[in-house]
Amino acid sequence: MKRTKISVVGSGFVGATAAQRLLEADLGDLVLYDVIEGKPQGIALDLAESGPVQGFSVSAKGTNDPRDTHGSDLVLVTAGVPRKPGMSRSDLLEVNGKIVRDVATHLREGSRDAIVVVVTNPLDVMTYLLRALTGFPAERVVGMAGVLDSARFRTFLAWEAGVSPRDVDAMVLGGHGDAMVPLLRYATVNGIQVERLIPKDRLDKLVQRTRDGGAEIVNLLKTGSAYYAPSAASVEMIRSILRDEKRLLPCCAHLAGQYGIRDLYVGVPVVLGRAGVERVIELDLAAEEKAALQKSASDVQKDLDLLREKGLLPR
Repeated sequence: MKRTKISVVGSGFVGATAAQRLLEADLGDLVLYDVIEGKPQGIALDLAESGPVQGFSVSAKGTNDPRDTHGSDLVLVTAGVPRKPGMSRSDLLEVNGKIVRDVATHLREGSRDAIVVVVTNPLDVMTYLLRALTGFPAERVVGMAGVLDSARFRTFLAWEAGVSPRDVDAMVLGGHGDAMVPLLRYATVNGIQVERLIPKDRLDKLVQRTRDGGAEIVNLLKTGSAYYAPSAASVEMIRSILRDEKRLLPCCAHLAGQYGIRDLYVGVPVVLGRAGVERVIELDLAAEEKAALQKSASDVQKDLDLLREKGLLPR
């Protein structure tokens, strides 16, 4: 029986931490690829040597040769330049667009049947770009954003309400940027709406803190960006795909008219299974929520237009 092959492209903090979580979940044999000589090999060796302690039986290999990723069942794309203080995700468009272009070439050449989970920022635009350059079916290319943004939102709500984060259910839609849309109407603590537990003025501040969640960490670290929560969010998605769990999760998915949005990658609730994005769930949004989602989608479109101007996205 063929073992599942997972490739992680990029051995920075997100890629390395995701690799650790993937191995410890025993989800499949892992290849960690990076252009920096020695780095993925060293990380993979260190991770493999933790196997007897952690109890996983899958293998880990580090490489600088993209051909070692060929034949992957799933590819996690984390390669890219992280944000620095004062930078927006859109500031990364050109430099990370060129990196994603190279990744797409390797995927087309050797992993044409893979499902691809994209983490590289600006997330929505890079996910669209990778799908456009590979020609893969839209359901097999998905971006990690909503799970992360929702986890941040749930954390802040739990702290404010003085409850366990495990009991908080909340969802964030839209682009992975300043115009993301935390849905207060759908936020609950064991079925109780958070609006009954937290005053509106505090909720408004938590919504804004969620939108600024990545920048808050960047400003605190000063020399890096978040990686523990992004890697955990990525692995939750990958687990649902490879184990065909059919989890309903907010992800950056291609829309073909849903929510009134066409030919864009935007964060929406989807069902993730062995085929990738198996269906998009359309929520009943209030007028204000619809307008906010449209505004977020408009911001993604502006970045796509800029990417076309730079010649990185086919017209």
